[in-house]
Amino acid sequence: MEPNDRVVVLDHPIVQHKLSILRDKHTCSNEFREIVGELSLFETYEATRDLPLTNVFIHTPIAPFDAKQISGRKVAFVPILRAGLGMVDGALEVVPSARVGHLGMQRNEETHQPESYYDKLPRDIASRRVYVLDPMLATGGSAAAAVEYLRGAGVTGTIRFLCIVAAPEGIERLLAADDDLLIYACAVDDGLNEDAYIVPGLGDAGDRIFGTE
Repeated sequence: MEPNDRVVVLDHPIVQHKLSILRDKHTCSNEFREIVGELSLFETYEATRDLPLTNVFIHTPIAPFDAKQISGRKVAFVPILRAGLGMVDGALEVVPSARVGHLGMQRNEETHQPESYYDKLPRDIASRRVYVLDPMLATGGSAAAAVEYLRGAGVTGTIRFLCIVAAPEGIERLLAADDDLLIYACAVDDGLNEDAYIVPGLGDAGDRIFGTE
C-alpha cells in the first residue's frame, strides 16, 4: 500500500525479529503470549511519543533541576475482546497509571455487521486519550465498529489503534471510518485470503494467545 502519514509501522530490527517468531506456526502459546506483550510495549512507547509535558522543579541528590513530567489528559487502553487482552500488560508496562476498558465486538448474524456485545469503560473515558488494542487488523470491520462505539461514548480527539499485523484492506476501512485516528502496526502484510485471514499473517491471534486452537 502507499505510505500514509496516519499509519506508523515499527521497523525496528528487534520488533521484526520478534514478529518472525510470532509468525512461526511452531511457536507455543506461552512464547506467543510473551512476545505479543513485548511488541505491545514497543508500540505503546511509540504511540505515546506525543504525550504533552510540563515543567516541574525538583531537587536531584546533587542540585536543583527543572525537569519534565507528563501532563494533560490521562490515558485509557481499550482492548477489543478477546485477543486484545494479550496486549494489555505490555501497554501497562509503559503507562502503569492508565485505566483499562473492555469492548467486545461480534458479527450480527442477520445484518452481518459488527456490534458490541460487552462494554465496560472508565466513567471518565470522554476525558482520556484512548488507545484501542487488537493484535490483528484484518477486514477492519470490528475495529471501525469499536471506534464508532467509543465516539458514541463521548471520546474526542485522536484515537490510536495499536495492532501487531495489519492488512491493507483493514487499514483503508479503518482510516475511512474516522478522520481523527492513527494506526500503529509492526507489519503491513499482503492482504486477505478468501476466509478473511491476513496473508502471510500469524493465524488466529486469540487462539494462539490463549491456547484454544
